[in-house]
Amino acid sequence: MNEPVTASPSLEPLDVAGCAELAVIERSGVIESRHMGAAAVVTATGERLLTVGDVDATIFPRSTLKPLQAIALLEAGATFADDELVLATASHCGSPDHLAVVERMLAADGHSPDALQCPADWPLGAAERAARRASGLGPAPLAMNCSGKHAGFLRAADALRAAGDASAEPSRYLDPAHPLQRRITATIERMLGEAIRHTGVDGCGAPMHAASLAALARAIARVASAESPEAAQLMRAVAAEPWAIDGQGRANTRVIEALGGIAKIGAEGLVVIGLPGGIAVAVKVLDGGMRATTPVALELLSRVGAVDPAVVAQLRAELDPVITGGADVVGGLIVTA
Repeated sequence: MNEPVTASPSLEPLDVAGCAELAVIERSGVIESRHMGAAAVVTATGERLLTVGDVDATIFPRSTLKPLQAIALLEAGATFADDELVLATASHCGSPDHLAVVERMLAADGHSPDALQCPADWPLGAAERAARRASGLGPAPLAMNCSGKHAGFLRAADALRAAGDASAEPSRYLDPAHPLQRRITATIERMLGEAIRHTGVDGCGAPMHAASLAALARAIARVASAESPEAAQLMRAVAAEPWAIDGQGRANTRVIEALGGIAKIGAEGLVVIGLPGGIAVAVKVLDGGMRATTPVALELLSRVGAVDPAVVAQLRAELDPVITGGADVVGGLIVTA
């Protein structure tokens, strides 16, 4: 589907004036903290079912763009097993199983972990980080949560070179002028349905493209609706290997297992959830905090009738932060949006 891309109305970033209260933390009957931000529930056709705050302001979507980047890798001619494709979409927790898939990808393509151009980092998961320390290992590019995406970038660059594009040098895969990055940019813009507003650098070193929250939600709804063969392949892979996108028992994985579709966190207070029916929610917490993102997203999907409130309640019982006083639970997170 190739729809016209509309001009971006503004480069103004999301600010306090454009935010509403999304959730509060209550302790012993008193509100202790408030989470401000914006959110949008949007269909694949662009219909806005529910908005909170200024959803047309500019944000960096961070890792919530990974599903769009993965689709671009497929469009570039790269081929993946299901778990490999999900790792190319993942912000993984750094479990041994995650790292094994990334190592397999690199070895199959004739690359060593040294070819990864993401920075050395500790695993994203606390347990995985502790286990790595206990094993006497330090930060490494392979352990970084974006290593699967970078292995996917290498594979797609190799595919472009094999198809005859001599300029697709794998060692330059992060260069914004690289043929792969130009393809990724075009795919993201097409899926957003609006012009990219600004390009910077993500935490992993890859080009990062700014957009509106509403356009991000629409793009994820289009992915989840499997509108193209590449989107359909990605959704089949995520359904088959949900553990790979995050980790066993972790928020994105549990949401996918319970609801189907796709769920993806992004650094600095972002989450997207896309459902197979072609509805998605995008949430941005202004100060970059993560703890309210998934609860708010789930409640907003429930409010528009897209998911069963009982399933949302079960997921929140598993995933919400626990507010304790001593050994007792004395509060919790309340969605107020």
